[in-house]
Amino acid sequence: MNDAPLPPEAARPPSHHVLKSLLGAWALAACSAEETAAVEEHLTDCAPCAEEAVRLRDAVALLHPEDSLDLDPTLRSRVLAGALSRRPARIPVPEWAAPYEAEAARLDALLRDIGEAEWQAPVRLTWFDGRRPAAREATVAGVIGHLAAVDGIVAGTLGLPDGGGNGSPDERTEALWASGASAERTPAQVRSAWRDQGRALIRTVSFADGNVADLDVPYGPFSLPLRDSFLDRAFECWVHAEDIADAVDYPYEPPSSPHLNRMIDLAARLLPSSIAARRRAGLAPPARTLVAAGTPGRALHLEIEGRGGGHWYIALDSPGALGTPEGEVAHVALDGVEFCRLAAGHVAPEEAAAGSLGDAEAVRDVLYATASLSRL
Repeated sequence: MNDAPLPPEAARPPSHHVLKSLLGAWALAACSAEETAAVEEHLTDCAPCAEEAVRLRDAVALLHPEDSLDLDPTLRSRVLAGALSRRPARIPVPEWAAPYEAEAARLDALLRDIGEAEWQAPVRLTWFDGRRPAAREATVAGVIGHLAAVDGIVAGTLGLPDGGGNGSPDERTEALWASGASAERTPAQVRSAWRDQGRALIRTVSFADGNVADLDVPYGPFSLPLRDSFLDRAFECWVHAEDIADAVDYPYEPPSSPHLNRMIDLAARLLPSSIAARRRAGLAPPARTLVAAGTPGRALHLEIEGRGGGHWYIALDSPGALGTPEGEVAHVALDGVEFCRLAAGHVAPEEAAAGSLGDAEAVRDVLYATASLSRL
């Protein structure tokens, strides 16, 4: 008689029936480590269970696809936007400078995320020269150098060092690119120079008195009050950030609605002067009814829908006239981001997705004048 003790129950391998019943939990990664090891050892010897395991794993994959372990590429910009909107500053930034601060910070986050090799990626810059679309190709480094050169005009107005040279924005940019200065510096140096200058601008206006907002900033053929110049620089930051993002395949969102609304407002206020400039250049038909400055005249109702939306009445016959609902002769409706891309020269006037009513000539004048606000 064999009196040897039976092996403990825990030491016995699970039966085929038990292991088959565990296949569903195994496919869902819900087994313990010991159960997982037992099931996977069993699958090497049991063809029917192995086939069933493959079917179960495929079914689980369809129901619950594996998520990427990479961070969402928009996470940094979303966290940054949330921080900028919630964190109170000890020295508050003037309200009119907040869009520039936000757009410069978002662009800086993009530049921080891209690799050094991508700084030499070709970036296509487009605008509307008054008659037709125009384009130039630059690198990421060249675009940031361009932004810094034009920011230098604002810096000089505030008494800060201006390393951007002399002349209009276009002249400064052409001189920079011809010198090859951006190509000679490392990406870190290009980014640092632009970022430090932008921070100096924000810091200076934050400590200045309220009268600084009305300083005149000369851009060569035109000038803007400092408060509007900061909006113009915010708009350029966003537009060129999108140019860079397109070149390096980086997701990039439009500005927040309040900031986009201010950029649209600046463009709307500049439209009567843009229409007049096109008339002087022979690119638009003559004014129909001249009125004294400060009095109502013919107007186009510009309705901006979606992000940054609102209503503006654009004086059509004189930059000094008032646009009012009573003078409306035409109505144009455009999406806010579409309008801004038209103003940036990224959309041709005849291709703008606009709904319109009324005087077709007035509609055409305003769409072409909007595109003519763009520049390199």
